Amino acid sequence: MVAVDEKYIEELAHKVSEKLSDHRFEHCLRVKDYAIKLAKQNNLDENQAAIAGLVHDYAKERSASDFIQKIDEKGLDPDLKNWGNPIWHGVVGAYFVQDELGINDPEILEAIKEHTTGDKYGKMSVLSKVLFMADYLEMGRNFPGVERARTLTDESLDAGVFYQLSSTLSYLAGQGNPIYPKTFTAYNDWAQYLAKK
Repeated sequence: MVAVDEKYIEELAHKVSEKLSDHRFEHCLRVKDYAIKLAKQNNLDENQAAIAGLVHDYAKERSASDFIQKIDEKGLDPDLKNWGNPIWHGVVGAYFVQDELGINDPEILEAIKEHTTGDKYGKMSVLSKVLFMADYLEMGRNFPGVERARTLTDESLDAGVFYQLSSTLSYLAGQGNPIYPKTFTAYNDWAQYLAKK
């Protein structure tokens, strides 16, 4: 387990702040802090968690044309063009993080891609689960069930991930919104895995 490299994080925070509104940047700082907390609880490299938390929304405020251009440039699945920012800023945003911030750690990049969608039980690394939950639970969040979700996640990271997947699917379906296929598949896979435990 590696402690947080404060100097590097400070330099990185400056670069991230230049691309985000104050509101969004403050959220990133809170996610970083919550990711460090969850990393400590789950014997994870705290520096990795801090970096992932800090940069996870780096591309959140980019234009649609920037995302479309990056999808084409990287040869990503053309279906991505049908989704929009809630999916793009993670799945495509990881490429902005890599290209502009020089972060090449595959686990960090994968965690950024998955923080908006989740993934199957066996595919999510501990870092991906930590970022997924830190983004959901950071201390600025205030929604019905957040305290229960925090308690569950403190007891079991896996229980927290499944809680978030269930709640998100329920919310999106209740709003009549389309659900990204990977999130649907992730929910089913987690439900089947947990039913066998």
